[in-house]
Amino acid sequence: MAQAQRRDTPLGGIIESSADVTPTVLRAMSSTPDRRLQQVAEAFVRHVHAFAREVNLSEGEFELGVDFLNRIGQATHDSHNEGILFADAIGLSTLVCLLNNGNAGATETASALLGPFWRANSPRIANGESIVRSPTPGPELFVACEVVDSAGNPIEGVEIDVWQSSPVGLYENQDETQADMNLRGKLTSDAAGRFAFWSVKPAGYPVPTDGPVGELLRAQDRHPYRPAHIHFLGFKPGFKTLITQIFVDDDAHLESDVVFGVTRALIGDFRRHDGGPSPAPGVSAPWYTLSHRFVMEAGEAILPKPPIK
Repeated sequence: MAQAQRRDTPLGGIIESSADVTPTVLRAMSSTPDRRLQQVAEAFVRHVHAFAREVNLSEGEFELGVDFLNRIGQATHDSHNEGILFADAIGLSTLVCLLNNGNAGATETASALLGPFWRANSPRIANGESIVRSPTPGPELFVACEVVDSAGNPIEGVEIDVWQSSPVGLYENQDETQADMNLRGKLTSDAAGRFAFWSVKPAGYPVPTDGPVGELLRAQDRHPYRPAHIHFLGFKPGFKTLITQIFVDDDAHLESDVVFGVTRALIGDFRRHDGGPSPAPGVSAPWYTLSHRFVMEAGEAILPKPPIK
């Protein structure tokens, strides 16, 4: 962002009392050339000043809050983003996601957080193949989905990235016992908008708690767990990139997701099968199936920056 030339005439003023602080700061910002920056910055100042007044913020509490923000930055590095984790833990990430996607998340276009584990170079597989690349004990899962546009027409040629945790709640980059790219794959929807793959049923897992966000969760007597889910990313030019998660419907933490990411539209229909014809050679009961319909909206196709390599 280019730095604006400083005005010779100040727009602030002399502070006579606490009531003068907010309007004085807002006047100082009033010449911001970027109108959107001005709108956002002024709203932030109004709300954060109102917060300090509402709780009668003490100097000690102010210093504690500044230290907390400093430690969020210090805990962030190439393989971990504590700032995003904090935004997740207070529901801000989910709120922004729902405000910007699919009628506030209330429809089948519902989006969800990208999360910290997407890798852009997942191995490509054919429809119906497995994303299991090393021994991964757990109930087998067959996923069959379709992708349609807002009018219900199938979308062919959508590049679908899928990734998930193992049945013990670990992604392959967290677990040295898993092969590289285990439980990850890239597929393409067919002429009917369909894609399918084999996997294992994922498990939920805790978010990292060794930093300031963990301290916050403990202070608030909150657990750190996310319910089990599978990530999906759909990309095709002419459509807004779909980033979402489908949650396992029998998970104990659906109503207490630490990052508030579960919406009704994202709870999947994971059906358990204890008998009947085997869906594929070597598959034994119990095994699960998941069917889901994704809706992609017309728009600009933009891929996010991968959180990890």
